[in-house]
Amino acid sequence: MSYIQAEVCQWRRACLNLLTGLPHRNFPTNPVLLANRASTVSIMGDPGPVQIVTVNKEDHSFDLDTEALSRILLRPEVRDKDVVVVSVAGAFRKGKSFLLDFMLRYMYRKPGQDWLGQENEPLTGFSWRGGSEPETTGIQLWSEVFIVPKEDGSEVAVLLMDTQGAFDSQSTVKDCATIFALSTMTSSVQVSTMHLYYLATNLFTEYGRLAMDEIFLKPFQSLMFLVRDWSFPYEYKYGFKGGSDFLDKRLQVKPTQHEELQTVREHIHSCFTSISCFLLPHPGLKVATSPSFTGQLCDVAPEFKEQLRELIPNLLKTDELAVKEINGNKVTCRGLLEFFKAYIKIYQGEDLPHPKSMLEATAEANNLAAVASAKDQYYKNMEKVCGGDLPYVAPDSLEEKHRFFMQEALDLFSSTKKMGGRDFCYRYQEQLEGELKEMWESFSKHNESKNVFSAFRTPAVLFVLVCLLYVLSGILFFIGLETISFACDCVVGLAMIAMLTWAFIRYSGQYREVGSAIDQAAGVILEQVHNISLIIIHAYVYVSQGLNSPQNCIDMFTVFHSSSAKDILHSRSGLYNV
Repeated sequence: MSYIQAEVCQWRRACLNLLTGLPHRNFPTNPVLLANRASTVSIMGDPGPVQIVTVNKEDHSFDLDTEALSRILLRPEVRDKDVVVVSVAGAFRKGKSFLLDFMLRYMYRKPGQDWLGQENEPLTGFSWRGGSEPETTGIQLWSEVFIVPKEDGSEVAVLLMDTQGAFDSQSTVKDCATIFALSTMTSSVQVSTMHLYYLATNLFTEYGRLAMDEIFLKPFQSLMFLVRDWSFPYEYKYGFKGGSDFLDKRLQVKPTQHEELQTVREHIHSCFTSISCFLLPHPGLKVATSPSFTGQLCDVAPEFKEQLRELIPNLLKTDELAVKEINGNKVTCRGLLEFFKAYIKIYQGEDLPHPKSMLEATAEANNLAAVASAKDQYYKNMEKVCGGDLPYVAPDSLEEKHRFFMQEALDLFSSTKKMGGRDFCYRYQEQLEGELKEMWESFSKHNESKNVFSAFRTPAVLFVLVCLLYVLSGILFFIGLETISFACDCVVGLAMIAMLTWAFIRYSGQYREVGSAIDQAAGVILEQVHNISLIIIHAYVYVSQGLNSPQNCIDMFTVFHSSSAKDILHSRSGLYNV
């Protein structure tokens, strides 16, 4: 039965979309509507909400879907752009998802256009519904990242975040505190429908005080109180103006107030860079009571729509977009991923984390983000030198570039503002050095694979070996040493079989272990020939120059820059004494 109802709803929506000129999908994709001030990046197919933090209802633990979050944040188009995270959090059944869907409408439409849409257009995007039961669980991100150009010519990546409502019948105090703390610590603009007292006594305000002791900056950025269903416009008018007056009244610290009330207000001011308030009227009786309401504007109260036209553009207009910052550093999409991974670890226990643990997690993520930025710079620089289809580079020249770019990466890491102190940061510097060395080895091997001689070293060695042994076999047979000549012929046969086998393996890609063994054998032969040639040259010079000690010979041959000369001569010193 539910399946039939779903199909009927789907059919009704398709008909409505046909009448309104919109394609049948979860958001407006008409080319005219999408000729937007912001370009968009989707992770796959049609955009939609992506669950990134899940709450386990049995043990009330939290799981981060790192793979889904990476698909959103590590897209090449956005991963290195400064990120703006707009989050809506607060009590359940307060219209958070409903509000976010209007934000989506604004982001998808032209500035100056009537972005609210047509009167009979359903509201889609983040899942929402009427009623008394909660809809959103955990934390969700919209799968599309909006790339918005700023007035200075730079671009920022805008993310919209939806959160589980607090204080429902199934959530514990820890669940509510964790969701709210996670969204506040990862967002740059937090829209809160939370009660002022709960917000100020939440654990993250204590974290804020600890953070300011270390970095001397306010740890959080923009906080906007959204008061839904405001019923006293005769006292404080709807909108930002009335909200500002209302907030000033509520956050005012008076000597006659109880000490706890004064502390609440001081905490709020000390933790956030910007605090504002917006008074929003009730959306209308039909919105609140009709089970068939699907978001059509014709069913929404006129004063609610009027206030939406003021609220949404002021939240999302270009000059108001606050880039996420931690410790004074702007956070990129790549860095935001590190912060999510660091924060989720401290919320895995049964109890709420100590604020000091939260500060340590921030310091860890802050350093990991600096490591990631330094690695990315090194990678991009090395790619320009020897990456992809670029030609082979001489090893000495490549190593010189490596040392230069590695030092640049280490300097970038050192110059980045970090938390945790010198000893704490030094651990991550060592980690960076180790990872850069691994990347260097990878680049070096990739470059060596482009060397023509290196690619054909094995067949060349085997071919020369076959030729030499064939000539030697003929000479030995001519002077009557048939047995040794026959042994040489056997080795020639084995070398030819090895050469054919190597060619088959390189062509087919099978039996790669056998191919590696043949390559290693050819390398050993080449190395031994090299060592023997050095010994012969050194011995010749030693005899011809009449040198009276191996050490004199070593001194003379330093011009060859052979690191193995000393070892070879010492190991063969008995040869020269004969």
